[in-house]
Amino acid sequence: MAVEVLYPGMATMLQDSGRYRWQHLGVPVCGAMDRFSHQLANALVGNGEDTATLEITLLGPRLRFLRRAVVVLTGADLSPQLDDQAVEMQRPFVVPAGGILSFGQRRQGARCYLAIKGGFLIPDSMGSQSTCHVGQFGGLAGRNLQKGDCLTFGWPLHNISNLRVPLSVPNIFPIADQTINFIAGKHWNMLTELAQTHFLTQLFRISPQSDRMGYRLDGEYLALREPINMYSEPVSSGTIQLPADGMPIILMADSQTTGGYPKIGHVTSTDMSLLAQSLPGMSFRFRQVSLHSAQSQAQKRRNWIAQITAH
Repeated sequence: MAVEVLYPGMATMLQDSGRYRWQHLGVPVCGAMDRFSHQLANALVGNGEDTATLEITLLGPRLRFLRRAVVVLTGADLSPQLDDQAVEMQRPFVVPAGGILSFGQRRQGARCYLAIKGGFLIPDSMGSQSTCHVGQFGGLAGRNLQKGDCLTFGWPLHNISNLRVPLSVPNIFPIADQTINFIAGKHWNMLTELAQTHFLTQLFRISPQSDRMGYRLDGEYLALREPINMYSEPVSSGTIQLPADGMPIILMADSQTTGGYPKIGHVTSTDMSLLAQSLPGMSFRFRQVSLHSAQSQAQKRRNWIAQITAH
C-alpha cells in the first residue's frame, strides 16, 4: 500500500474521464464532474489525461503517504496542507514518505482533483477506473473512500514534475448570476415563445435536490406548446431535460443513459466545469450559442492544456 486514508472527507472518490461504449446497455458514463480540472491535474503531474484522480467534494480527506509521491491539486481550493504547511494549487509538489496531506476551509469552488504521478493502481471496470455509485462498481468497490482504505500508485522511473500552467488560466469558478452557454436541443421549439423568453432571461437557481446525477433548477415554470408523450431517447451529461413540473434538470456526470422528457438544450462542455464547481443556491442565466461556437471554445480549452506538455 502507498496511501492510507486517515479521514475520508465528505465525498472523495476515484474518477477518470468516464466509461464509454456501454451506454447502450444502460451503464452510466460517470467520470469527473469537472473534466477540465481532472485533465489539468493529470497534465501537470505528467500522466495521461484519462488517468484516475481523486475527486474531493467540499470537505477534503486526510491522507498519509507511505512512500514518496509527486502530487498536484486543481479545481476547488480547499486549503490543502502538507504536514500542516500550506501547499499551492495547480503546482506539482513532493510528498515525502510519511507525509500527511490534509484539507481545511473551502475558499473557492466545490470539487478539487488530486492527481498523483504514476496514477492509482486500481483495476479497470469496463475499460474505466471511474466510480459508479448507482452500479456499485469501478473505482474502489464502487463507493467513496472510507477511513482505513489503502491505495497504491505507480512508481515511474522519473518521479518528478516541473510542469507549469500557461498564462491566462481559464476561469472555472462561477460568480453570482453566472452566464451558462447552451445549444438549443431537439425539443427547443416545443416550448412556447413565452417559455423560450423566460429560459433566456430569467435567473435559475440550483436546487438542494441536486447531485452527481443531475442538477434540478428552481425558476419560473416553463410551458410546452402542447402535451407530449415521448419514447425514451438517449441522453448525456449536459442535456437539459424538462419534466412535467416545468422545472429544468441538467444531467451531470452520473446521469442515466436514456430519458423520456423533452430535451430543450445542451450545456456546452466548457461550461460544465462552471456547474461542477457550483453549490446549491447558485444563480445563473442561460445564453444560447451555436454549435460552431461551442466547438471552438472546447478546442481552445484542449489547446490550452496541450501547452503544458508541449515544451
